[in-house]
Amino acid sequence: MTAVPLPRQPSQSSDLSNPSPEITPVFALKELVARLNREQHKIQDLLSSLGFALRSFNNLNQFLELIPLMASRVTDCDGGALLLFKPNGQVRLERLHCQDSRLCQDVRKAIESATRQISASIAAAKTEEVTAISPSTIAALDQQMSFCLGADVQVFGTAILVKNTERGRLYVFSRDPQYTWTETRQKLVRLVADQTAVAIENDELTVELRKKERLDRELEIGADIQLRLLPRQCPKIMGLELAARCQTANRVGGDYYDFIPASYDQVRSRKEGHSESGKWSIVIGDVMGKGVPAGLIMTMTRGMLRAEVLNEHSPARILQHLNRVMYADLENSNRFVTLFYSEFNPQTQVLSYSNAAHNPPLLWQAATNTIKRLDTLGMLIGLDADTQYQDAQIQLLPGDTLIYYTDGFTDAANQSGERFDEENLMRAFQWACQYCDGPQEILDYLFEQVQNFIGSNKRNSDDMTLIVMQAQPEPAPIE
Repeated sequence: MTAVPLPRQPSQSSDLSNPSPEITPVFALKELVARLNREQHKIQDLLSSLGFALRSFNNLNQFLELIPLMASRVTDCDGGALLLFKPNGQVRLERLHCQDSRLCQDVRKAIESATRQISASIAAAKTEEVTAISPSTIAALDQQMSFCLGADVQVFGTAILVKNTERGRLYVFSRDPQYTWTETRQKLVRLVADQTAVAIENDELTVELRKKERLDRELEIGADIQLRLLPRQCPKIMGLELAARCQTANRVGGDYYDFIPASYDQVRSRKEGHSESGKWSIVIGDVMGKGVPAGLIMTMTRGMLRAEVLNEHSPARILQHLNRVMYADLENSNRFVTLFYSEFNPQTQVLSYSNAAHNPPLLWQAATNTIKRLDTLGMLIGLDADTQYQDAQIQLLPGDTLIYYTDGFTDAANQSGERFDEENLMRAFQWACQYCDGPQEILDYLFEQVQNFIGSNKRNSDDMTLIVMQAQPEPAPIE
């Protein structure tokens, strides 16, 4: 910092040939050192106060109010100005401080004139995309500031860098003709600018954190709604024993399974805890993709399908109607639904079904210890409004076991990138049908096999849903 000569003190003696001790070179040097120490302490106090404000203020605007003041105080300038660059490429005077209010008006007019001209040049050069502040534009801004403030004002500006991107400029100015921008003063201005950049970045991180927290809350609500829409427990269906589980990769998933009674009378009977002798629809589906969009489509699919089941059409006709209704909604979403729809008749032990490009369920036939795939031709829901679906039937015998599953099982990959695939699933399923006691043990075993395959500490990247359905040796009596 430039040293300022001290004024000579009036002598306490009338003898000018015998100067007093107050004006000796030693005393002047001591006074100069003391003044430098006081200046240093003042700067330290100001920067300490700025650091305290950075830690304490939750409002960015409150902190920015201090920046021009602090910059001018630590450099003994007449004032300071903080300019920020907006996301659309425009330049805005954010804060201004001047010791002299009349000077402040002149400086404000000069800065606004400079920013208007720079903003106008940016707007003229801007294409359809937002134009960022280029180095040449920043250099032009510095020149325009100096020109508008006039030759009698000493100006120094420095960048406010946030993640290596210039987000604004901090200017300090003085009308003292003897004022010079020493290296120490420049460092002090840069230090204040760095504190400003930290405050801006902290504020943006806080905003992002709040958005994430809000999204997390919304996801929790969505996950809770989705969980409530999935069956809370498997129904009691005469002649069947059931187990099911849906394990989502994210809090909201795109897998779907359901047990739908064919009439409202069955709903009342189910509430009373009776085994159902009426027909039941058993369905499993998968929305392409994961997360909230897939969850919303899954919810829409569930509602439409439940309404369609009450019309008592065949499985193929139900899928055809569902596809036509959902086609308009899914056409522009680039998302589609695979769906396997089946209907079980407890009186005849016949399972009628139709498939819309879903993973075919696997049927283990107890009499022959063989596995059969249940499949029919049909395209994805939402892909083609005029697609046709086919009906098929299978007679279930005592001990026969079925699994409905989503591709989260077969696509599950280990650390080497190998997929669990359908062949491994079939082997595990066949072993489980021979040695596990009931659908719940089979379900637990299959989930365990997939988890062991991908790694005990790794979570599958896709949703996994499994329904295990086993024909009872003897139909349970109607209560």
